[in-house]
Amino acid sequence: MSANEGAVRAAEGTKRFQAKRDAILAAAAEAINEQSAKGMTFADVARRVGLNTTSVTYYFKRKEDLAAATFEQTIDTLLATLDDALEQATPQDRVARFVALTFARLARVREGTDSSVAVLSDLRAMDEPAKGALLARWREVFRRTRQLFGPMTTRAQTDLNGARAHVLLENSFWLTVWLDRYDLDQFPRIEARLMELFAGGLAGPNARWSPQLLDLTHGAPRTSRENFLLAATRLINELGYRGASVQRIASELNVTKGSFYHHLDAKDDLVAQCYARSFETITGAQREGDAAGGSHWQRLSSMIATLLDIQFSEAGPLLRTTALSGLPVETRQGMIDRSNRIARRFAGTISDGIAEGSCRAVDPLVAAQALMAIQNAAFDMRKWASTMPRERAVALYASTLMFGMFDDSVIEGAR
Repeated sequence: MSANEGAVRAAEGTKRFQAKRDAILAAAAEAINEQSAKGMTFADVARRVGLNTTSVTYYFKRKEDLAAATFEQTIDTLLATLDDALEQATPQDRVARFVALTFARLARVREGTDSSVAVLSDLRAMDEPAKGALLARWREVFRRTRQLFGPMTTRAQTDLNGARAHVLLENSFWLTVWLDRYDLDQFPRIEARLMELFAGGLAGPNARWSPQLLDLTHGAPRTSRENFLLAATRLINELGYRGASVQRIASELNVTKGSFYHHLDAKDDLVAQCYARSFETITGAQREGDAAGGSHWQRLSSMIATLLDIQFSEAGPLLRTTALSGLPVETRQGMIDRSNRIARRFAGTISDGIAEGSCRAVDPLVAAQALMAIQNAAFDMRKWASTMPRERAVALYASTLMFGMFDDSVIEGAR
């Protein structure tokens, strides 16, 4: 065999190796999105690509290595998308490009010409040293997303751009939850409506940010069961469904595992109860906002401000939908259905606000899902919020959708 023939065979072998590795990563992403990184198994990944388990271990020695490589692939995709978007001239053009690339990728996944990427909810549940390396790369994703919105010459601008970056990223992740309700040929319209919301916000021409925090407890003391669910919610939000073990939750509360099972029959029941508490908090804010009266803009502002205040405070948090990964399919679907009903109620408030002129004309269903995304994700911004008065943190974070992502005058209104 000539040297040239050897080089060709080597190249073909490398291509086959890479193709098989990519197939394994795609299968692992599907498994992680359905079962979480902790729940993913070599056997399941092997089954999805038509291999045996030993063949998968040829490419990845440990399950942790496979999970880390799958998360790396997601981050690579995000960074490439951001680098492309950063080439545009203005903040609005850059965000529009990021949104367009995200929708194009999701369209390819729907068509079957591209693979899904893994959700990143389990990053903090990874073991070291993979965890540290992945979180460092995630911070780079956040920094580049923040750069989409232009220079940050003041602390106020940095704070605002940080809120914008977080809301933009979380909405891009949340798309996978609700976009399946639309046919593929509707993607361009949904993309346009979402970008219109990002650009102009929900506020009508005379709207001002003057929310009233709503009393959702009416002075009732918190029960031991509520304290239990709060501690569990915090850990699940931080570590994911699989990462927050029963032992860890019990240790957080300084109780025994036996005490855990006194409250709940199983861990799935725990997540369901945490969701029930969170959903009741959101619907409670919706009910109280309506009961308080005023324009529908005022009602919506008070609902959102109250829920963000809870997420930024010790009274929270609300359970993130990232905990859905790993739940049984029937339980997961029930949680998604409840979330959709809550979103539809927000859509109703927005529709009524459009009719009375207090809210800008937007697609209410798209806007409601965007509001669900920012509430869901605000837990991750607690550290950011703690660096300023909470009222200001709530105003800056909410401004991203209430007034749009490109009006810096909201900095003055949030003082």
